[in-house]
Amino acid sequence: MSLSYLDWSIIGLYLFFVMFVGLRYTNTAGKNLQSFFLGGRSLPWWLAGVSMVATTFAADTPLLITEIVATQGISGNWLWWNGLIGGMVATFFFARLWRRADILTDVEFSELRYAGKPAAFLRMFKAVYLGVFMNSVIMAWVNVALGSILIGFFDIPESHILYYIALAMSFVVLYTSLSGLLGVAITDFVQFLMAMSGTIILAFLVIQSPEIGGIEGLKAQLSPETFHFFPLFGDTQPGLEESARVYVLGFSTFLAFVGFQWWASWYPGAEPGGGGYIAQRMMSTRSEKDALQATLLFQIAHYALRPIPWILVGLASLVLYPDLAPDQKKMGYVLAMRDYLPDGLRGLLLAAFLAAYMSTISTQLNWGSSYLINDLYQRFWRPKADAKQLVRASRWSTLLMMVIALGVTSQIKTLESAFHFLIEAGAGLGGVLILRWYWWRINAWSEISASIAPLVAYPLARFVLGWEFPDSFFFTVASSTLAWIMVTFITAPTPLEHLQEFYKRIQPQGAWAPIRKSLEIHTFESNLGRTLLQCLAAIVMAYASLFFIGSLVFLEYWQAGIYLLIILGMVIFLAREFRRIPKSRHN
Repeated sequence: MSLSYLDWSIIGLYLFFVMFVGLRYTNTAGKNLQSFFLGGRSLPWWLAGVSMVATTFAADTPLLITEIVATQGISGNWLWWNGLIGGMVATFFFARLWRRADILTDVEFSELRYAGKPAAFLRMFKAVYLGVFMNSVIMAWVNVALGSILIGFFDIPESHILYYIALAMSFVVLYTSLSGLLGVAITDFVQFLMAMSGTIILAFLVIQSPEIGGIEGLKAQLSPETFHFFPLFGDTQPGLEESARVYVLGFSTFLAFVGFQWWASWYPGAEPGGGGYIAQRMMSTRSEKDALQATLLFQIAHYALRPIPWILVGLASLVLYPDLAPDQKKMGYVLAMRDYLPDGLRGLLLAAFLAAYMSTISTQLNWGSSYLINDLYQRFWRPKADAKQLVRASRWSTLLMMVIALGVTSQIKTLESAFHFLIEAGAGLGGVLILRWYWWRINAWSEISASIAPLVAYPLARFVLGWEFPDSFFFTVASSTLAWIMVTFITAPTPLEHLQEFYKRIQPQGAWAPIRKSLEIHTFESNLGRTLLQCLAAIVMAYASLFFIGSLVFLEYWQAGIYLLIILGMVIFLAREFRRIPKSRHN
């Protein structure tokens, strides 16, 4: 398929803008590591929040949602909707703590919270495991999605697609290595607006096409079970049409999603307790209050505002392209772009997908490079390197991350399989990531064992015992949790002096009584109960917002009215609660 002159002009203007931003902030990013990786801790809450959303809106996301909807119905999205719970926990319990920590990366937290050689080893291990290995899997996953789009649009032979992906990544490396996080965040803002506008336009055009005939026509051509936001439980419920049986979800699978996955698994963008590039954005804000507001904006936009346009195209693809094989269902989105967008809009949406791709890859490159430089190069190799040397090394490490990611890209075959791998490879780690802030007894060996145990338990469950998700997930969570709890009580606690310094900086809530006593803190007021109420209200508000938008779109007005009342009640409650939050302290 060929693009018009107008299409290419739109794409060219967008690429020019991105490069202009990269050049504009080169000198600012080159001052020091804080400027390069945290934007000088100067981001306002709205920019940091939108940057988080843009990062999670990658080229793969609409394709993954299309694949899920086409094979499991709308309710299949609980595979990732469950993450809202952990996201709100991170918002209310951890966002201000991350900003208060005053560190450069979340991996650096290892030596802030723990002490000695175990802490140093943990920092090194996580820098390599998360910054290189897991980060490369994420970028490879996003690259595969971009490859699918390019193949669908331009009929590029699959054997050549890696060259085009390398070209796209090289462009991202260029402007990311120039502008650092500040440039990434600014381009993220524009990229998110473009990506959302494009997907909304595509959803409207596809749904209003003669083949679909609007929402009424879509609902008339698909099984009612396809539209359920909540799953039907069971294996093969009698009485369902054969086409609807696929939308029945096992209760154990749903339990794994909403009862365990959000707190037990490490997953990029939904880390228990915050972490990765989410923690990076928290730490890049101006203040603790900005960190909380940015993360709250991210959770609402990520889970409530973005999904419906993707879901609509995914449902329409079942009607428009019914003969796609199960492992090709994701291509329904690409084919809809190709077939239902006129000149100009086709270029706009392709530019929007490039924007989505670039926003994710730029963040992953910057974030991964921060681990390599701050937590490996400077910490263990060149501790006396000056600011210019560190920034120069940061730019070269961005290129290195690209090369590694390209090597991994050829090994990723399906989006959903990569999603499940990321979930299960970190299963059981979440408990430690949460409790290390709230229980003094957690030590470096707790986190080391929790990081390594899933890498043993997951292959054992899948390849020795032959279990699939969710059984393999439950096994990995149970095994990893048991391992780190045993290790915690077998090994010695972190030295008292180190815990005292941590407590004085962070002022954590929870089970820190021995440390408070050692510091002669005799009066202590816990606010965990109130924070929990705020968190629960925000969870209800965000889910109600998602279901409200869905009900409106699918013409279920009575349901929409009920959800709207719930939203208003939660907003009023949270507005009152926010006035109680003390002024944040600036670092």
